[in-house]
Amino acid sequence: MILKSIFTLLFSLLMYNLFAQIKTTDSVKKLSQITVKGYYNRQPLLRSVSAVSLVDSFHIKNQNSASFVALINTASGVRMEERSPGSYRFSIRGSLLRSPFGIRNLKIYADDFPLTDAGGNTYLNLVDVKSVGSIEIYKGPEASTYGANTGGAVLISTNVLDKNNIELGASFGSYGLFKQHASVSQKFKNYRFNFTQGFQKSDGYRENSALKRNFVQSTHQWDYALKGQLKALAFVSNLSYQTPGGLTAAQTALNPTMARPAISTLPGAITQKAAIYNKSIFGGLSNLYTFNRNFKHVIALFGSYTDFKNPFITNYEKRHENTFGLRTFLDFSIGKTNFNWNAQVGIESALTRSRVTNFKNNAGNPTSLQAKDDLTAGQTFTFLRINLDIYQRFLVELGSSLNFYTYRYTSYFPMLVAQKQKKFANQLMPKMAVSYLINPIFSVRGAASKGYSPPTLAEVRSSDNLINVNLQPEYGWNYELGLRLKTNNDRLYTNINVFSYHLKDAIVRRLNQNDTEYFINSGGTKQQGIEIEAMGWLINNLQLRSSYTYSKFKFQDFIIGNNNYTGNKLTGVPNHCVVSSAEFTFRKNIFLFAQHNYTASIPLNDANTFEAKSYHLTELKAGLRDLTFGKTKVELFSGVNNLFNANYSLGNDLNAANGRYFNPAAKVNFYGGVIVKL
Repeated sequence: MILKSIFTLLFSLLMYNLFAQIKTTDSVKKLSQITVKGYYNRQPLLRSVSAVSLVDSFHIKNQNSASFVALINTASGVRMEERSPGSYRFSIRGSLLRSPFGIRNLKIYADDFPLTDAGGNTYLNLVDVKSVGSIEIYKGPEASTYGANTGGAVLISTNVLDKNNIELGASFGSYGLFKQHASVSQKFKNYRFNFTQGFQKSDGYRENSALKRNFVQSTHQWDYALKGQLKALAFVSNLSYQTPGGLTAAQTALNPTMARPAISTLPGAITQKAAIYNKSIFGGLSNLYTFNRNFKHVIALFGSYTDFKNPFITNYEKRHENTFGLRTFLDFSIGKTNFNWNAQVGIESALTRSRVTNFKNNAGNPTSLQAKDDLTAGQTFTFLRINLDIYQRFLVELGSSLNFYTYRYTSYFPMLVAQKQKKFANQLMPKMAVSYLINPIFSVRGAASKGYSPPTLAEVRSSDNLINVNLQPEYGWNYELGLRLKTNNDRLYTNINVFSYHLKDAIVRRLNQNDTEYFINSGGTKQQGIEIEAMGWLINNLQLRSSYTYSKFKFQDFIIGNNNYTGNKLTGVPNHCVVSSAEFTFRKNIFLFAQHNYTASIPLNDANTFEAKSYHLTELKAGLRDLTFGKTKVELFSGVNNLFNANYSLGNDLNAANGRYFNPAAKVNFYGGVIVKL
């Protein structure tokens, strides 16, 4: 009731100011200069040869910082899910068939350092949203620069280090949500740092869906010489979240808040205390040295340690993971009046060791040993990328990487197997892309690139506790065309992408009757789509943004046993998705942000006999920004999620055994909070 009252008060203040209208200003509001960094190659988004979406400070400040999901889903061609608080899944131009939980088949970087380990997994749920400054999402295979992937790459920039600032914030909401953060940034003559701390907890909408996370991150930059710059990133995260499990359609209709109940052969999620516990530390150190205006060198060293525990319905798994790696490259550039070129040549290499032990789960306690294995993945790729800029109109990118991937495994129980090695054939991953600036406001682009993704360690050794040495990489070619428009007055930006992607030897997940999983290669997919993004100032104090995704994704030559699924819709992918938002700003720093998400029906199994219904999801946020008290600025805000109480599942269990597809999401819920900046 308190949250509802706060939201009602803020909304009433906003409506008063709406009808009072805003005082006339001398200048017209414009979009800021939109640029993307890539990897040390900042350029205007209008001229980029890649299909890239930028999640900037506009998105971050307006979204609920309790989760990345609504934030990431503002980009076209992207789908992020959260089956229960903390249980992220993430796909770009594809399906979540490979991801029962977690993030696979993408390369994710934080600043100069890969968060994705050599085994192919990324623990993005360890990271607090408040530690992020911006996100660049590169759609389609980016193996030419970022190594093995068929989905794309995500580049996260942490909090900026360009000003002195202290920020404290706290928010609370429905279902026991409480979130607190603190951030300190300090800038000196040649050294700057940021320290960010965050704590979050919630009880969750469903039974057995509580979350708790402690997060601390520190970033540093030291310009130790006129030509040398040293950067460091480190974070520690202690995450735990309960997993309620999937429900059938009948159970969802009866009580969507229940956790997975027991059946005659298996206990339920509450009895088994199903949950994830992840304690991780990550660190990286990079050095940039500029020899002259044409030549520089970058080297980055990184490492992580993870203590992972997962009491599940059928077993209790413990994993201890270590990752070490480096990325280094040389950058050459020559600038002429009408011709500029840039070349990067380098190598990235990482090694991840995963020691996995499975026990019988007795009400959340590990008992008798079931399996014990030691796996090590080694992933290395060399890359060469050349950029040609002719008359500042015609931009050409030619790139390729040569990928090497192996894993070793040793089994200790139930049978002793001496160390063996699986080595995949070396793979060349080319990319050819062009962009042409027709006039100062309009550009066209085209690209062809090859993607390649070997199985992750979690797929080689999945929850059936067997090491599947027959699992092969998936690969395919992607072709696309794009248009971009940015008006001279900087008030409108539009981007359109059309692509066709053919994936072969697709890795897909299968479930045994006892809910243990395994993975197989089966046929391929034909993925064709359209992505549209637009943003701009309609009037002086109204900014609109919208994204549309059309996905015509189908199976090809997809045969499982006696079942032929060729021509069926790709499991887990809606045909249409539209996300639109509006931000109104009024006098006295009052704002209103509204966002609507329409997602079409989603096929839940390969046979397309079950589907999740389409849904409309509406969010509102209102508040007062930059209330000034001396040198202190205060922001007050309140918001509501799922305003119209939609029934939906923000994360389905695909091809689930016994029809347990659904993870019901929260109904209408409220939040509010305060941010203080010193």
